[in-house]
Amino acid sequence: MGEIKLTDVKKSFGAVDVLKDIDLHIRDGEFVVFVGPSGCGKSTLLRTIAGLEKVTGGEIEIDGKRVNDVTAADRGLAMVFQSYALYPHMSVRQNLAFGLENSNMPKQEIAERITEAARMLEIEPYLERRPGQLSGGQRQRVAIGRAIVRRPTAFLLDEPLSNLDAELRVSTRAEIAALHARIGSTMIYVTHDQVEAMTLAHRIVVMRAGRIEQVGTPLDLYNTPANRFVAGFIGAPHMNFLKGEVVEAETGTVTLVIGGGHRLLVPISHHKLSVGDKLTVGIRPQHITLANDPGSLAVKVRLVEALGSETVIHADLNGEKLLAVVSGQKQIAPGDEAHFSIAGAPLHLFDDNGLRVKGA
Repeated sequence: MGEIKLTDVKKSFGAVDVLKDIDLHIRDGEFVVFVGPSGCGKSTLLRTIAGLEKVTGGEIEIDGKRVNDVTAADRGLAMVFQSYALYPHMSVRQNLAFGLENSNMPKQEIAERITEAARMLEIEPYLERRPGQLSGGQRQRVAIGRAIVRRPTAFLLDEPLSNLDAELRVSTRAEIAALHARIGSTMIYVTHDQVEAMTLAHRIVVMRAGRIEQVGTPLDLYNTPANRFVAGFIGAPHMNFLKGEVVEAETGTVTLVIGGGHRLLVPISHHKLSVGDKLTVGIRPQHITLANDPGSLAVKVRLVEALGSETVIHADLNGEKLLAVVSGQKQIAPGDEAHFSIAGAPLHLFDDNGLRVKGA
């Protein structure tokens, strides 16, 4: 079992409140990712679950048992850190065995667990090498293997890929996802990289300033962000935000003006919007196309990123920045005038508090 429940968890360092009123239920076998900008409290939250930090208030339960006063060693969790934290003078085999030997586990069982973990992580050829003889990716696999051999209630991973180069991050990320599929244990993973969060998680916990902004599946957060912060944080490149004003409000629709006069008819199931209300209109770059059709937006191109399979166009719309990601290779250059079409694009409406407008 690996069910973890947090109720009204708070953590302060002196007068500084780092975690504020955290309520979260992680189900057995889930892969949950904590994501957010630096300083949002995601690593502190992981450390409080691990028992490395003592909560200031609230309750932490693991499989129905309150563990606020249980030591980290007795919580049945295994942690993988950003630094590999391997013993440099020991072989890979010795690193994997060290914690088990300290718990007086029989040698035969230790050997069986090491063999199983090494096979699972494909590090069998490296068991007699020392960490200094391994690549960064191989060392990270050894660090994960050291957690696997403990057969913990849950795995806690604190930015485990941040020391790897871009190509290795992608391959190791795939290895972690495959590992979870094989062992089925609860995993909690901390990262500042929303692409890692989107590709790994069953559910994502988006944090800001010590609070949880939204919890949901990757596509829930992408398609229906609860507020402007989540909308801007989830998705790469981040969502465009344009100033809008309601000029007509009828049952089932509102008409907005954006970009210095462009009118948008937006279906909305239920709302309390009135003529004159100021809103923020969110449009994802991938939902913008190049098309000079009626109603398209005339923009000034500022920067073009030709990536081969797609082209990223940075443009200016009456003083507001607008970014489009279009498929293929386009003959367009900085200084050109272009026409962006948002016909049929999903639009996201946010009020003056940054909250998603209900029904939009």
